[in-house]
Order: sequence, then structure tokens, then C-alpha cells
Amino acid sequence: MKPDELRSLLESFYQEKLALRQRHVAAACLVDDYNVNNTYQYVIAREDMHLSWLRAAIVDLGGTPPEVALPEVRLQGRGSPALKALFREDVDLAGAFIDRWKDRLPAITHARHRKMCQVVLGETMEHRRFFQQAWEGRDDLLGRRTGGLSTGGGVLSERWVE
Repeated sequence: MKPDELRSLLESFYQEKLALRQRHVAAACLVDDYNVNNTYQYVIAREDMHLSWLRAAIVDLGGTPPEVALPEVRLQGRGSPALKALFREDVDLAGAFIDRWKDRLPAITHARHRKMCQVVLGETMEHRRFFQQAWEGRDDLLGRRTGGLSTGGGVLSERWVE
């Protein structure tokens, strides 16, 4: 694979991964369940790391990482059914990303970049599983609380409070 082909492939991969990340940021603003929102925050943090790796690889190859705006995500309806639809969309979007890229990554001849993309794809599979579990109604996505402790409610309406 020639450097220009590699850069183009990494830019496409980056753009699609960034679109997923932006979707998760927009969706997290709608999820007030503490445990599920924490899962979104975990996924977003990992995606930020993935994107930093990809960004560095693209820049090293002389490229410019593309930008993707935050999408407008709205709940269709209210309550649990609306949230389930949101989680289902995240399952489907992650699955489509995985399906589009799993057969393309072995063609990357640069071993470090190939492995980096495989790690991103593998963690996207894990994120898909989280959203599948949320869709199934589970709230112990990142683990279980000991002793039946509670969070005391939902998440704050503002991300940063000073």
C-alpha cells in the first residue's frame, strides 16, 4: 500500500470513527440514567484516545484529519422506549462501522497502523456490546456496585459545575 493510499484510508477511518464519537457525545446529553451515562462517558474517552492515535498517524503521513460536526440527536418519544431506540441506533451504527472496516484492515501493509486500526475496531466491538446491554435494559455496564449502593439519582444537567 502506497503512502497516499494509506493516508486516504486512515483519513476515511478517522472520519467515520469521529462521526461515531460525535454521535455518542450528542446521545450522552439525552441520557440521564447515571450508569448508562457513565458508559457513554467511558466510550467517548476511549474514542478520544483512538482519534488521537489516528490523528498522529495522518499528520505523520502529511495529511489533515477531517472534521465532523456534532449531529442533532433527538429522542423519539419519551421514557424507556425512547432510550431503547437511542441505544439500538448506537448498536446498529457500531455494527455498520465494524462491517465496513473489518475486511479492509488486513490490506494495510504498515504493521503499526494496521494494529492500531485493529485495536480501534476491537474496542468498537466492545462499545457495541455496551449499547446492546443498555438496549436489553441492563445498567451494570461498567460493573456492579458493592453492597447495593446507589448513585442517589441521575446525572447533572451541566457537565462542569464550578
